[in-house]
Amino acid sequence: MTGKNMKTIYFDNAATSWPKPPEVNAAMQKYMRTIGANPGRSGHRLSVEAARAVYNAREKLSQLFNISDPLRIVMTKNATEALNIAILGFLKAGDHVITTSMEHNSVMRPLRAMERRGVKLAVISCDQEGLVEPSQIKRAIKKNTTAIFMTHASNVIGTVMPVAEIGRMAHKHGLIFCVDAAQTAGCYPIDVQATPIDLLAFTGHKSLFGPPGTGGLYIRKGLEQRIEPLYVGGTGSRSEVEEQPDFMPDRYEAGTPNTVGITGLQAGIDFVLSAGMDQIKSKEASLVEIFLEGIQDLPGVTFYGQAGTHKRTPVVSLNLAGMDPAAVALELDDRFKIMVRSGLHCAPAAHKTIGTYPKGTVRFSFSYFNTQAQVTKAVEALTIISKRRK
Repeated sequence: MTGKNMKTIYFDNAATSWPKPPEVNAAMQKYMRTIGANPGRSGHRLSVEAARAVYNAREKLSQLFNISDPLRIVMTKNATEALNIAILGFLKAGDHVITTSMEHNSVMRPLRAMERRGVKLAVISCDQEGLVEPSQIKRAIKKNTTAIFMTHASNVIGTVMPVAEIGRMAHKHGLIFCVDAAQTAGCYPIDVQATPIDLLAFTGHKSLFGPPGTGGLYIRKGLEQRIEPLYVGGTGSRSEVEEQPDFMPDRYEAGTPNTVGITGLQAGIDFVLSAGMDQIKSKEASLVEIFLEGIQDLPGVTFYGQAGTHKRTPVVSLNLAGMDPAAVALELDDRFKIMVRSGLHCAPAAHKTIGTYPKGTVRFSFSYFNTQAQVTKAVEALTIISKRRK
């Protein structure tokens, strides 16, 4: 089980997926070798090719999320930037907004920042499995409530939220519904029309298998009139005026984009569409099942979230009694070359909800590229560690 020749096992895909499909690396290298230009800033053929690459990525994202117009997608460097556009750009003093106790700091910190600017915030407590009860959200709605911001799935324990029911409720009450899909885009079905979702924030470097520095924000038609951009500047469009363009997506895309990264993102999305969402979800669920079955009777092990895989992303958090999560993660890495993430996972409110604050948990997050053999080795490693705990 141990030894210098042991292969590395990577179970930190909820932070960043690795490895990427070979097509992602190939697409980025091809772009740098054969295009390399700035999209929309020139009329020559390489600039046109670069612009086409960005638009192609929007089209693939539209196909994945059932978005009717690719130009409704703003390309960002990650989900955090997308959520900052949605939250800081939309809310104003006097607004009342609702969120949940399972949010990542990418939602919580912008909301807390707006709270200091006069926005009223209601944080709805979730249960021990990380689920929010839609009726509690309904009871929190006030006359001045303008929006609901919430995660699609917890990055700590993988619990998938009832976003369809909450989205319908939001629309019934005339509220804007924003979903943080950082943990679900690419591994869990998302349909902005059926749910319905007004604002969808996603990142490219997780289950979409794109490189870091990629992501986006879907903005429902007409809503851009109510959302101010975070920053303004050159867009390559309307260069004759000194005011920011007011049309999508240029309103939110000032500055040179990460075109090589977006090209890699498109290749990642192509892989997801080719492999099939159902196939990806099924394989990842099977890995979670094997892992949960293997650890459920280990002495001193507590795992969090739902027992099944139907409403869970491929994320499992656990603790070993009497052991610091950081020490467990360090031993897994040093002794077994198994890479996981320990601590609070940038979601302190979620850990307070499930009772693991302030030390957090040891998080295993699986990917389509992991194998059953790797999961079995992780169970064996935890078995060894659990038997010698104090």
